[in-house]
Amino acid sequence: MRSTRKGDALAELLFNEGIRNQKVLNAIAATPRELFLPDALKHKAYQNTALPIGQGQTISQPYIVAKMTELLLSADNEAKNILEIGTGSGYQTAILGQLFAKVFSVERIKSLQFQAKRRMNQLDLHNISMKHGDGWKGWASKGPFDAIIVTAAASSLPTELCNQLNEGGRLIIPIGSDQQILTCVDNKENALSTQTIESVRFVPLVAGDIL
Repeated sequence: MRSTRKGDALAELLFNEGIRNQKVLNAIAATPRELFLPDALKHKAYQNTALPIGQGQTISQPYIVAKMTELLLSADNEAKNILEIGTGSGYQTAILGQLFAKVFSVERIKSLQFQAKRRMNQLDLHNISMKHGDGWKGWASKGPFDAIIVTAAASSLPTELCNQLNEGGRLIIPIGSDQQILTCVDNKENALSTQTIESVRFVPLVAGDIL
């Protein structure tokens, strides 16, 4: 994928907002965000804002997508296999697919998972595997993972996801209900250490799955 004028402008805006990893900025610039939006909202594709995609879900603000991805890339390990919880539209998934060798993504809403899979094929991103399932449970058969990114807010730190994190791995997750905090969790010597990043606003991480 090649960057576009609108994509470059969005990447420049994110740089001004504090995103410094050039690989992340390049991926943002090259990803056609309009592809992940309903027709009525495509004109807002390159605004730095979250937007509804149906089923009570949203496509995340580009800054948050970039920030979470940058945090994964700044970990001490060189992550190769990534678990994403909450495929949604697939926008974050597409960014990850350009930067990591293998991406595994779990989505609880079957129709969203189907649409996202079609978009990955359109973008020729074939290093991404998708599953319809409960995000709280992760994808144990494909783990352990070098990194895990959760794109919905959990009420507490999910134990099963922590158990699927490799030694030296990193988990990026929003935690909380009314007040959500983006949290960075590192698995060092089989002990978890947490770091608060910033306040965020995500849809809740709901247990179970729906067709």
